[in-house]
Amino acid sequence: MLAWVVDRAGPIDTGPLAQVDLASPSPGQGEVRIRIRCCGVCRTDLHLAEGDLAPRRAEITPGHEIVGVVETRGPGSDRFAIGERVGVPWLAGTDGTCRFCRSGRENLCLSPTFTGWDRPGGYAEFCLADERFCYPLPQGISDEQAAPLLCAGIIGYRSLLVSGVRPGGKLAIYGFGGSAHLTAQLALNLGMTVHVLTRGERNAALATELGVDSVGGPAEPPPEPVDGAILFAPAGELVAPALAGLDRGGTLAVAGIWLSDIERIRYQEELFEERVLRSVTANTRRDGEEFLRLAERYTITATIHPYPMQQAPQALSDLAHGRFDGAAVLHNP
Repeated sequence: MLAWVVDRAGPIDTGPLAQVDLASPSPGQGEVRIRIRCCGVCRTDLHLAEGDLAPRRAEITPGHEIVGVVETRGPGSDRFAIGERVGVPWLAGTDGTCRFCRSGRENLCLSPTFTGWDRPGGYAEFCLADERFCYPLPQGISDEQAAPLLCAGIIGYRSLLVSGVRPGGKLAIYGFGGSAHLTAQLALNLGMTVHVLTRGERNAALATELGVDSVGGPAEPPPEPVDGAILFAPAGELVAPALAGLDRGGTLAVAGIWLSDIERIRYQEELFEERVLRSVTANTRRDGEEFLRLAERYTITATIHPYPMQQAPQALSDLAHGRFDGAAVLHNP
């Protein structure tokens, strides 16, 4: 099978990905082999290719927003039928026994594995997955639309939960890429006031088109104090202004797996009055199940930019340089 791998991590325009021809993998106990139809392009893939996120294994295949069909089942695998459509997300496995897993917080598992980081991901023709961590996909959502939901959507949903903003409350969103534009739609459907702070004309135009309440520059204050905020941009320098935009007792949720260094936070101006700064670490399977139901109920729609799988490096380069809004999706023939 053909697959892209991180050959030499470095700036995306220096060609860190290489396409290789590998033997098709055979599923083990409890695993399924999936023929990949498409795979979303996530900023985490870019961080992996460029070395911000250190590869966990040599020549790893990126990609963790995978939509495909079950082609082969390994021993003991009976959750999905042959030919059934499934989604393979970022969270690939947990130990199930640590104190976090036992308390329902598997996103904090001490020994997790992740698709496209520990296990070969979706920039390929086939992949293996633990059937317990795959999602059955709603019939009303197409392959192309489902792909970004599997990470961008799910992590945005968890970030919204962590922000503590209730239906009818006020939310600020910093950065407006693949995850943010899905989260904004959900927030609007839940009756929230949504203020977007972002750079780039395309992102601002998309936010306006989706009907958010205001759009401003990334370091500008929102037009009113907000109950909570989500920082999607991997820019540590935005933490302080985002905290300053919170109302008393508000929470800033940092959604990315990687963030540049946080600049100085002034306690009195930005953190006092019980403002909270929290990171968001992966997600639980329950998060994913809940979000996919909500995405179908509210017809959450990704703005899609399709690329053939052969153009995976170009899709990542376009992401790095802000050449599209919404989300890119790679397609196999």
